[in-house]
Amino acid sequence: MSFLRFLIVFLSMPIFGQSQKMYKVRTIAFYNVENLFDTINDTLTFDDERTPNGSYHWTLERYNKKISHISKVLSEIGKETSKSSPDIIGLCEIENRAVLEDLIQHPNLQNKNYGVIHFDSPDARGIDVALLFKKASFLPTSFKSHRLLLFDDMSERKYTRDQLVVGGVLDKEEFYFIVNHWPSRRGGASKSKPNRIRAALLNKRIIDSIQALDWNAKIVSMGDLNDDPRDDSLKKVLKTKGKIQQVDSLSFFNPMEKLYKKGVGSLAYRDKWNLFDQFFISGNLINPNKQLHSYWKAGVFAPPYLKTAKGKFTSYPFRTYAGGSYTGGYSDHFPVYLFLLKEE
Repeated sequence: MSFLRFLIVFLSMPIFGQSQKMYKVRTIAFYNVENLFDTINDTLTFDDERTPNGSYHWTLERYNKKISHISKVLSEIGKETSKSSPDIIGLCEIENRAVLEDLIQHPNLQNKNYGVIHFDSPDARGIDVALLFKKASFLPTSFKSHRLLLFDDMSERKYTRDQLVVGGVLDKEEFYFIVNHWPSRRGGASKSKPNRIRAALLNKRIIDSIQALDWNAKIVSMGDLNDDPRDDSLKKVLKTKGKIQQVDSLSFFNPMEKLYKKGVGSLAYRDKWNLFDQFFISGNLINPNKQLHSYWKAGVFAPPYLKTAKGKFTSYPFRTYAGGSYTGGYSDHFPVYLFLLKEE
């Protein structure tokens, strides 16, 4: 492993020895961007609070600052290693396609040539998930939004986010990316747990249907799961593994589990860190054949500027709003990333 890490430090250079080798790194990122709303009142959703006249006083100036902030973060995730912005980016808590277009057209990202895949979901607040992809890296060939059906104790429909599935070709290899934003813990973790179990079951059905068509498909599921890596939705429903040696061709590896055990988190609440923002990947990405894409490592992107600098919440994510007051930060979550390695 130490030799492999040595090679990756010099990603853009040939390594001389008995043979010349070059390695390409592809970065996959996910970011909960904390209510990236435009300033226009959508009469079909409950977005009134995030308009200029709403309780959050969401003005064009604040919106433009948010777009600048988020585009800056996306441009820098993994850059130290890959020398560029991520090839694939999953997003959640975005209001519509318009905010995504503003995001990728910002000067921080404009020259990256990102494409957008997005569907409007039935979430009551109007927030969706989406996928951004570098057109030079990934060619999408299929995309579908899968509805999560939830009902309350009175059999009334509870509207939530869809799960987005995008298939395509990354460096001549077939990949599927699933973007998630599972139901929140509103009302308490235990009471809301069945909703996330249902979200996990939907994710499993999606994965099973992909593998039924192509048993060797490479799958990366990502998102804000509102559960930690050791929770039942992942360990019992999706049966994710936290150690590479436990993974076989039919199981899924969750690299975030090891980080979680070390106390690493992507968000904090009442002095407790959670790692709700996760990836889990198909076993064929744990691949000793470096001529195919293989998992290298994953992490939480948390540079100093994304952290609250002082006060009671020092080192927590630097939020856009805290306690209902505008703070001008980035998000209440840190983004996460995953590196894939391939021999050139």
